Amino acid sequence: VKNRNLHSPMYCFICCLALSDLLVSCSIVLETAIILLLEAGTLVTTATVVQQLDNIFDVLICSSMVSSLCFLGAIAVDRYISIFYTLRYHSIVTLSRSQRAIAAIWVVSILASTLFITYYKHSAVVLCLVAFFLAMLVLMAVLYVHMLARACQHAQGIAQLHKRQHPTPQGFCLKGAVTLTILLGIFFLCWGPFFLHLTLVILCPQHPVCSCVFQNFNLFLVLIICNSIVDPLIYAFRSPELRTTLREVLQCCFP
Repeated sequence: VKNRNLHSPMYCFICCLALSDLLVSCSIVLETAIILLLEAGTLVTTATVVQQLDNIFDVLICSSMVSSLCFLGAIAVDRYISIFYTLRYHSIVTLSRSQRAIAAIWVVSILASTLFITYYKHSAVVLCLVAFFLAMLVLMAVLYVHMLARACQHAQGIAQLHKRQHPTPQGFCLKGAVTLTILLGIFFLCWGPFFLHLTLVILCPQHPVCSCVFQNFNLFLVLIICNSIVDPLIYAFRSPELRTTLREVLQCCFP
């Protein structure tokens, strides 16, 4: 609250991403705990209540997933604008516009997830969700690759200006390429299996090979939870501003 630098649009998107990831993890864990209690007979209720709880958790999980993907895309767009439109960034990405974008993402995520859970038996609905994931993956890949190319070009320009040799910008570009590979690789590895599962449900629901994939559905959910843990390390804790603020908060809580 005291650090005004953290009130910028970029940090608003990062905080919303963290909230979405937290909701995904908590919802999956809570739903799993309730299922285990029902199977053990510790929690007894009617079938109608169980179905309603299942629908609520499914909508919460799905909306959190959709919003998390949206905020990942929003962060990529924000960084792209900050690099390619540096002088106009503060006039393009204003706090009011970012707040409207955040509100729109949450509303659309909830509405889309409600429709998805209601009509999950329709193939078109599932395919739309898979297409959305692929669209976010392509968007992030295109934007980050373009940003990496601009950064390499800038590094080469600086090296030539200072009459340095080429290994420096090449080393910088290699480091950037490794970072980009890790960023997109973690995104694909954590989210890809879940959406592969949805795709196979449509394409080959009865095939033996697909059935083997279906048996690992819980593992796919665990990977999404892992992504919720990794995202703050990638997007938040790499920021010196956030690290300093977090350290101050911890020092206040645990003097």
